[in-house]
Amino acid sequence: MNVPAHLDPTRWEQLEPLYAQLQRREIASAADLERLILDRSDLDAAADEAQANLYIAMTCHTDDPARQKAFLDFVQQVEPQLKKVGFELDRRIAESPFAEKLNAARYGTYLRGVRQEVRLFRAENVPLQTEATTHDQEYSRISGEMTVEFDGREQTLPQMAKYLEDTDRGVREASWRCVVDRRLRDRERIDTIYDKLVALRHQMALNAGFPNFRDFQHQRMHRFDYTSEDCRRFHDAVERTCMPVLKRLHRERASALGLTALRPWDVKVDLHGRPPLRPFTDADDLVQRSSRAFHKLDAELGALFDTMRTGACLDLDSRKGKAPGGYQYQRQHSRTPFIFMNASGLQRDVVTMVHEAGHAFHSMLSRHDPLLAYRGSPIEFAEVASMSMELLTFPQLGEFYSQADAARAKRDLLEGLAGMLPWIATIDAFQHWVYTHPTHSREERTREWVALQRRFGGEIDWSGLEPALEAMWQRQLHLFGNPFYYVEYGIAQLGALQVWSQSRRDPSKALSNYKRALALGGSRPLPALFEAAGMPFDFSASTVQRLMDDVQSELEAVPA
Repeated sequence: MNVPAHLDPTRWEQLEPLYAQLQRREIASAADLERLILDRSDLDAAADEAQANLYIAMTCHTDDPARQKAFLDFVQQVEPQLKKVGFELDRRIAESPFAEKLNAARYGTYLRGVRQEVRLFRAENVPLQTEATTHDQEYSRISGEMTVEFDGREQTLPQMAKYLEDTDRGVREASWRCVVDRRLRDRERIDTIYDKLVALRHQMALNAGFPNFRDFQHQRMHRFDYTSEDCRRFHDAVERTCMPVLKRLHRERASALGLTALRPWDVKVDLHGRPPLRPFTDADDLVQRSSRAFHKLDAELGALFDTMRTGACLDLDSRKGKAPGGYQYQRQHSRTPFIFMNASGLQRDVVTMVHEAGHAFHSMLSRHDPLLAYRGSPIEFAEVASMSMELLTFPQLGEFYSQADAARAKRDLLEGLAGMLPWIATIDAFQHWVYTHPTHSREERTREWVALQRRFGGEIDWSGLEPALEAMWQRQLHLFGNPFYYVEYGIAQLGALQVWSQSRRDPSKALSNYKRALALGGSRPLPALFEAAGMPFDFSASTVQRLMDDVQSELEAVPA
C-alpha cells in the first residue's frame, strides 16, 4: 500500500478509511491474500511509528503536559480502534481459505502468530488495556519527577548512581539513603498503581477464559516454545548454579573491604580503593568512543551505528523530567532506530549503550523485510542481540579505558552476571506469585518479595533497612508496563553467553553467526533463530552450569 505522504497517523479519522479499504478488499487467490498482508503491514508500520514518536517525546520530557496529553490521546482514542480493526484483519487473514496456500516457509511463523492473536482477542479487554497503559504512564511520570538534593545540587536518581562507587563509605551510605528516602516517599502511590494493574490484568485473563493473568500473558507473548513450568525450572537452576557463585563473591567483597557484613551501599565500590571508572565525559564523548569501538569490532556494525548519529536517533543524557531506564525503539515506517538512556558517566552507561546498540543493529539488519511482523523477533532472541554485544565488545573496551581499567570493566560485567541471573529469576518468580494470587494483600506481597530476597539476594545485610528492601521491586519498570517481560533476559543471557563462548574460540565465525541470525528478524521460530546463531535453545540446569563455569574461568584470568 502506498501510504499517503500527507497522512497524520495520530488521528483515527485519517487512518480509518485506509483500514476500511483493506477490510473491503476482495480476496480471490493466495496472491490477493499476500498483497493484503503486505499492504496491511505498511499501514500498521505508519501507525506504529506514530505511537513510537509520541512515546519517545513523552519519555524524553515527562514534565511536558502537551507531550503527555498527545501520547494519552493516542492511547485512549487511536490505539483501541487499531486493536479492533487489527483483530478484524487478523481474523480475515487467519480464516481465509487461501491461507493454507501461502508459502509455509515464508508465512508459517506469521500465520501462527496471527491465529494466536485471533484466539486471544476479546473486545472487552481493549478498554482495560488502555486503562493499564494510563496507569503505567503515571508510574513513569512519578519516577521521572524523582530528584534529590545531594552534593550541593539537585540531581536525578540515575545521576546519583555514581556516588555508590565512591571510595568514601560515608558518601556511599549517605547517597544510598538519600535515594531510598526519596523512593519511599512515593511508595504508597506506586503500590496503589500496581494494585490497580494487577486487578485489571486479572480481569483481562478471566475475560479471555484463563484462570490467571500469568497463563494468559504467556500465551499473549507467543511463548510457543516453553512453558511457565520451564520458567520455574529456570528459577531452580539459577538458585543451584548462580547463588553459590554470588554468595562467594559477596563474602570475598566483604573481606576485601574489611567488613563483617556487606551493606547495600558496598556492592559497587572498587575493592582496591581505586576511584570509580569514568569511561566518558558527556553524551557526545560516549557516542564518539562507541563509534570507534563498533568500527573495530566490525566495519558493517560501525557504519550502522554511525547512521544513528544524525536524524534524531539518540537521547542519552540524564536530566530532570526524563523517564528512567533505557530502550531502543524502532520507528517502523521510516525504519530508523531511536536509543534512549540516562547516561551519567558510569561504566554501566557503556553497557547500556552497547546493549541498546545491539537492539538497533537487530532492527537495522532485519529492516529489509517487507513484513512488519518479521522486522522484530521474539523477545528471548531480541535480547540475545543486545546482551551479546555487551560481551562481544570486551576487546574494544580500550576505546573507553586504559588497559588496567578495561580489565576492571570486564571483570565488573562478568561478576555482574552472577547477580543478574538471580535478579531476573527474582522478578519472574515474583510475577508468577503476584498473578497466581490476584487477591493478595500488600502485606502478603511484601512477605513474598522478602522471601525471594532470602532465596536470591545473596549475602547482603539489610538489618535496619527493611522498608527499603520491602519496596525494592518498585524500581523495576517492567513490572508496571511490560508484565512478564523479564525472564526473556535470563534466557537471552544464556544465549549471549553461548555467542561469547563461540567468540572466544573463533571471533569471526561468532560474529558472522550473530549477524546472520539477526538478519532473520522474526521470520523463524525461536529455536530456529538460536540455531542460526550456532547454538541450541536450551536453558536447563546443565547449560546454566556450563556457562557459569565459562564465566568463572574467565574471571580467574582477569585481574581483580
